[in-house]
Amino acid sequence: MWSSVRSQFPRQKVRLEIVRKMIELGIRTGEDDRLYVRDVEIGFSALARAVGVDRRVVKQTVSQIKKSEALKEIFSMMTPAGASLVPIASKLGYSTLVIEADPRAAGVISTVTKVLADYSIVIRQALAEDPDMNPDARLTLVVEGNLTGDVIAELERLTPVKSITVRK
Repeated sequence: MWSSVRSQFPRQKVRLEIVRKMIELGIRTGEDDRLYVRDVEIGFSALARAVGVDRRVVKQTVSQIKKSEALKEIFSMMTPAGASLVPIASKLGYSTLVIEADPRAAGVISTVTKVLADYSIVIRQALAEDPDMNPDARLTLVVEGNLTGDVIAELERLTPVKSITVRK
């Protein structure tokens, strides 16, 4: 998806950053030329401050999106993935696993989740970054259960896995 979106903004680096932020936050364009996160309106000025640009550039970017059928189709249906439990995982009694692996390798999520399931570790949330948007894409799992040395060692032995960080 990112490559097709990026191709719509040749030599428009600032507008591309606005679009990247819209994707990151799940901001959609409404029929009324306004921006929304689900049903909450987001002002052009708020998005502009987040990206570090003038609000008029945000407005122009939205106009450009609305003129392109491909972009309009994507951004009129954008929704956020939901709240991340990562910052509060320890307060909930969970642990966080940050897994660096080849993001283009097939089966990373399935092989990691199989190991965790074998040890009866429950996954409360899984967040996988898009390697086209983030070259250092990681798989982050919020888990409930005992992460023993055996679990970590088995995860580290998986072919696509480069490194694992555990946060309690």
